[in-house]
Amino acid sequence: MAQWVDSPRVRTTTTAVILANAVVLGVETSASARAHAGDLLTVLDRVFLAVFVLELLLKLIATGPRFFRSGWNIFDFVIIGIALVPAVGPLSVLRTLRVLRVLRLLSTVRRLRMLVDSLTRALPGIGWSAALLGLLFYVFAVIGTEMFGGRFPDWFGDLGRSVYSLFQIMTLESWSMGIARPIMAEYSYAWLYFVPFILLTSFVVLNLFIAIIVSATQEVHDQDQRAETESRELVAHEERREILELLRTMHARLDALDAAGARVRHDHGG
Repeated sequence: MAQWVDSPRVRTTTTAVILANAVVLGVETSASARAHAGDLLTVLDRVFLAVFVLELLLKLIATGPRFFRSGWNIFDFVIIGIALVPAVGPLSVLRTLRVLRVLRLLSTVRRLRMLVDSLTRALPGIGWSAALLGLLFYVFAVIGTEMFGGRFPDWFGDLGRSVYSLFQIMTLESWSMGIARPIMAEYSYAWLYFVPFILLTSFVVLNLFIAIIVSATQEVHDQDQRAETESRELVAHEERREILELLRTMHARLDALDAAGARVRHDHGG
């Protein structure tokens, strides 16, 4: 049963049901659609939920306690559990969380699961890069507040406003005409502040995030490829072992037939 539940056919069917459920949830946001086919949409939503519950129960029966050793299984269990909570009274907000079922694609589609695994593996590196970015923000925010806070309090009046302005500058959204040039009109040397900040954040640290994620994705892909290779080698080894066992059995039977034939000839000759 475990092999059947995890088979490509069942996964494809589950993916199709999730996509259909996503379409129904999107249609339900239309007032006219609810007015014309509200009952049908409700029935379809319950049918989809029943399919998800059945799949989850089959996995639980097939794998037993091992079900909760997989983070993806726990993820599916929580999503379906939220959907089963009655959305009445103060819990009516949970009805909106039905859309979380669409996130089950992350656990069903293999490539999406690999991407999430890559992001999870990249979290330590991303954390250290974020720490470096935060350090740069803090240093430049203090400098900017000291240098430009008196003349431009809306942008650099305090540490919080300076951090927000620097975030806008890092994203390169209206940083030149909106912030840098007005300040440079008052402080001609301000480019010595903005240019290094943009080079360090937008072109160095942010690219570190991309490099870390790409590296983690490649590691997960290589690990998956190795797992597939090992699986194929294991299957081939089992096939070779079965063939050898069959040949040994056939050889033993031939020996037995030869021995029986020899006894018959000996008895006949006697």
